[in-house]
Amino acid sequence: MTIFSQIQLGQALVIGGNRGIGLGFVQQLLNHRQFDQVFATYRTASSSTELLQLAQHDDRLHCIAMDLTDEAQIAQGLSQLQAITPRLHFAINCVGFLHDGAITPEKALRQLNPEHLMRYFQVNSIGAALLAKHLQPLLNHKQPNIFATISAKVGSIEDNRLGGWYGYRASKAALNMFLKTAAIEYGRRCPATAIVMLHPGTTDTRLSEPFQRGVPPEKLFPVEKTVSLLMDVLSHITLDDNGSFFSWDGSPLPW
Repeated sequence: MTIFSQIQLGQALVIGGNRGIGLGFVQQLLNHRQFDQVFATYRTASSSTELLQLAQHDDRLHCIAMDLTDEAQIAQGLSQLQAITPRLHFAINCVGFLHDGAITPEKALRQLNPEHLMRYFQVNSIGAALLAKHLQPLLNHKQPNIFATISAKVGSIEDNRLGGWYGYRASKAALNMFLKTAAIEYGRRCPATAIVMLHPGTTDTRLSEPFQRGVPPEKLFPVEKTVSLLMDVLSHITLDDNGSFFSWDGSPLPW
């Protein structure tokens, strides 16, 4: 039996719910009446106008400030959530970093910068591992639940045939290893939880915008399509899928 089919009036959490895929998940989850409450984290209010406005019109949505690179903020944010509900049935981490004004994906070894590499790992890898640490009490109950995170196919070591993008590739590979390892521990400590990693494809967001030129139009998904595809994948997840890595079409991906 799938996990989603067993959730009735559940509690959902979207980490990084203020824009892009995260905001798309918030909007879709609010349309799913099987979720009684939806929690969404954001880093700064100035970049979260649409999310905060959405919360003003739906009292099922609770917004929590949280910087995933700060463990104290993770603990404090989840403590705020726990004051409202003792358990979660679905959590998805949509936080990811690829570029900003100063950092862009490296094309060659000569471009490697230790500080830039650390930034990739702080956001894409370490934050997710700390989430797995602090979410454990909220996911440790008898009802089946899912902890998903947005990964990337470029984090697959076996699938790496083009090279480049050192920091992003390595941090996503580290993310996969962190959560694969956490899935094994959860299997012992939180046996009703399935941890899964998801490749969303190329989605039309600010993260992918500078790199869309060579993407065929049919492979560049609007946010709504990406979220719908990933929700379909999630709707088929069972506890046997704990520790798995799936593409947007439901196919398993190599590590």
